[in-house]
Amino acid sequence: MSTTLTPVLTANWDRADAFTLDGYGPYESAKKALAQDPDAIIKAVKDSGLRGRGGAGFPTGMKWGFIPQGDGKAHYLVVNADESEPGTCKDIPLMMANPHALVEGVIITSYAIRANHAFIYVRGEVLHVIRRVQAAVREAYEKGYLGTDIFGSGYDLDVVVHTGAGAYICGEETALLDSLEGYRGQPRLKPPFPAVAGLYACPTVVNNVESIASVPSIIANGADWFAAMGTEKSKGFGIFSLSGHVTRPGQYEAPLGITLRELLDMAGGIRAGHRLKFWTPGGSSTPIFTDEHLDVPLDFESVGAKGSMLGTRALQIFDETTCVVRAVLRWTEFYAHESCGKCTPCREGTYWLKQVLRRLEKGQGTEDDLATITDIADNILGRSFCALGDGATSPIHSSVKHFRDEYLKHFEIGGCPFDHAASTVWGKA
Repeated sequence: MSTTLTPVLTANWDRADAFTLDGYGPYESAKKALAQDPDAIIKAVKDSGLRGRGGAGFPTGMKWGFIPQGDGKAHYLVVNADESEPGTCKDIPLMMANPHALVEGVIITSYAIRANHAFIYVRGEVLHVIRRVQAAVREAYEKGYLGTDIFGSGYDLDVVVHTGAGAYICGEETALLDSLEGYRGQPRLKPPFPAVAGLYACPTVVNNVESIASVPSIIANGADWFAAMGTEKSKGFGIFSLSGHVTRPGQYEAPLGITLRELLDMAGGIRAGHRLKFWTPGGSSTPIFTDEHLDVPLDFESVGAKGSMLGTRALQIFDETTCVVRAVLRWTEFYAHESCGKCTPCREGTYWLKQVLRRLEKGQGTEDDLATITDIADNILGRSFCALGDGATSPIHSSVKHFRDEYLKHFEIGGCPFDHAASTVWGKA
């Protein structure tokens, strides 16, 4: 195994009992944390430089620090486990292989923000993951790691595993909170932010699975240990998910700042006989990169400086057999389907993007249609109620920028110039 990798969350994934309490261990980090002052835990996470692993990259400790103390209200921790963006596939395997890292992280985080109730909101379709997390929570209760007077500290915590109904919009933190309260999952107007008025109008922290699961290792090894990895402003390690036309797809846990070239070297490169054409640095909602960006450090600042976003580190790899127009159409169909319909720009805009792209992919459009889709995208970007609309515009703008000639080729020949079967796993090299 390459020394470039930093297996922490993935260290025991190859153990047959990794998902059990026996395979994980006796929650030593939680014991250590509960013996400290809650503010000391928040300071340690701040000092570590941990930033949210759900896509936005907001400093985790700072988010915890926003929770008002001594307000007489109940505080809540909500774990966003509603992973559902195309290409994003790190939290699901993490919960399958190492759910106790998440549960222990929930204990430490809840203690730090003075919460006595925590919720893990899991996407409803992944029933096997729901059962795995429920089993981990049950084991923790049986051992006395959850419930009343945890580790004799006097601290009480109840954890509920809640299943959503399978709506991508519920990955947005305020839509998730509405869903958790029993309402239709639609984003809320902010402010107030969840730290002030979140679940049941009480102060709430909403964090991604990987963010919370990273906390026990910070408590165990210290803030300096975590901060020593990664880059100056993007510290620590993260799970990079490689999928698509790569020889060995999978999860690669490495310091932030690693490049796709390095990851591809470890993953055996692009599938035999082919070359890289385009890729996403953070899932389908991030502007696409090309082979010109192989050496861009995969950290928040470097990726942003090149015109994209690190997002969830979902690296979807596409070789030269892929029609970029077809790929963008598929993503756009997803966003049109998953739009909650609350705001006009997203509801109407994603629908029309889908219609025009379908015409373009069939070679039935004109060059004017390229101006139309970019104009529609311009009118969605920055005007939608939440980030779903903004994310839908990313592949539109970036694909037209990098592959305008490919769009034009569809008009010239009156159809798609690609053999769609060639990009599949059974396609001939």
